[in-house]
Order: sequence, then C-alpha cells, then structure tokens
Amino acid sequence: MEQLKGSQRKYLRAQAHHLKPLVLIGRNGINQQVIGSVDLALKDHELIKVKFGEFKDAKKEISAEIAQTTKSELVGIIGNIAIFYRQHAAPEKRKIKIP
Repeated sequence: MEQLKGSQRKYLRAQAHHLKPLVLIGRNGINQQVIGSVDLALKDHELIKVKFGEFKDAKKEISAEIAQTTKSELVGIIGNIAIFYRQHAAPEKRKIKIP
C-alpha cells in the first residue's frame, strides 16, 4: 500500500468519526496481545480506532510503532484516540473505497 495523501487521510478520518474504539491501550502498554488485537481488527474492519487509557504522553510514539508493526497507516490522532487504516489484501473484500 502506498502512502496516503492528505485528502485521503481527511476522508478516512471522516469515515472513522462514528466508529467506537476497538482496542484499548491500558496499564500494560503495548505488547503482543495488543498488536495481535490491532492486527485482527484491521483484517476484519480495515479502519479502526485505538484508545489510549494510559501512556497518553507517548501516544505518538506508540501509534507509530503499532502502524509499523501491523503494516498499517496511521490516519490521525484525535485527543487520546488513534485511527489506523490497512487496505484488505483481497480486492473483493475491501469495505472502504478511497477516492
């Protein structure tokens, strides 16, 4: 997947507005279970929100690490919620059409 343009990020943020966070970063921080949960959620939904209950000061670094590990794109961080996108590998299973 290629880098997203600014207009595409804006479109994805708008699409994510009504979504509820699927993964919560708690006191244990980032570990294999969290990465696995994010990876599975991206596989199922393509566009997800991750909420930071703890580690709010390091949310940019943790979000970048999650994006790199899951091979996803960090769409944006709004407050204590990060938005991630990863296009489904199979074209017929893609739910989101990016303009």
